[in-house]
Amino acid sequence: MVPDREGRIDDVLLGYDTEEAWYQGEPSMNAIMGRVANRIRGGEFVLDGVRYVLPCNDGPNCLHGGLRGFHQREWTVVRQTAAEVRLQYLSPDGEEGFPGNVTIEVSYRLSGRSLFVSCRATTDAATLVNLTHHAYFNLCGGTIPVVEDHSLQLFADTYTAQDSTACPTGEILSVRGTPMDFREAVRLGDRLHDSWFAPTRGLNHNFIIRPGSLAARLSGGGRTMEVYTNQPGLQVYTAGWLAAGIGRGGRRIGPNSAICLEPQCWPDAIHHSHFPSPVLRPGETYSWQTEYRFL
Repeated sequence: MVPDREGRIDDVLLGYDTEEAWYQGEPSMNAIMGRVANRIRGGEFVLDGVRYVLPCNDGPNCLHGGLRGFHQREWTVVRQTAAEVRLQYLSPDGEEGFPGNVTIEVSYRLSGRSLFVSCRATTDAATLVNLTHHAYFNLCGGTIPVVEDHSLQLFADTYTAQDSTACPTGEILSVRGTPMDFREAVRLGDRLHDSWFAPTRGLNHNFIIRPGSLAARLSGGGRTMEVYTNQPGLQVYTAGWLAAGIGRGGRRIGPNSAICLEPQCWPDAIHHSHFPSPVLRPGETYSWQTEYRFL
């Protein structure tokens, strides 16, 4: 619930009224995605000489952890205060084909006009971990059902090229002179219908964030939100594949009714040695931090 410049309060996240509606609608909405967010090509990888096979739930690729990723698991509340909730989940060895017992803790904390989301993970065997927060934002609240009047600025000069399955090819390309250039604020409606984005029904791409923590600035409905993160990539998704339905409070939802700004490691990083590594080993601690700051 966020005020606009006139002080009017509205809900800036899509959602559902019941847990059952989440499973019948879009279970990724506002959830932590893992064990590996985004795509792994071919649903397999080799780690320390061992080949692991994963379920392919997105054409030829494994997406967001497989058939039942972290967003479809029950988490345990380990701390709850007026300003914070902390959740924990133990992902057992072999879950969705991934090795190692992995313990994950996520904290959602409100402070001032910011929502801080942080994740930590440890493992007892070498494995892959790449988490993200899949929040569906519409800064207009319930007043405008699509995000075309939002403006988006990304602090990214390059992106990972992708093939027809939305999996990286390994190329790192400049945004300069392309519809992927959001270095200056762009009205989404002026860009989403470009033929460049037709295969992905709008934005669904990984941008490489410049060194520093500010990743994106989004404005709409008299509200502005900045995204700060310690992650090297930002998957920007304008919900082109979101099925039409009824969300929280009777709000109609569907394609382009929200935008997801998902800080994470680059997709399919295990298959590209020049990408940031998604490998987590015993004795190491995975740390993911993001701030959603409302101005």
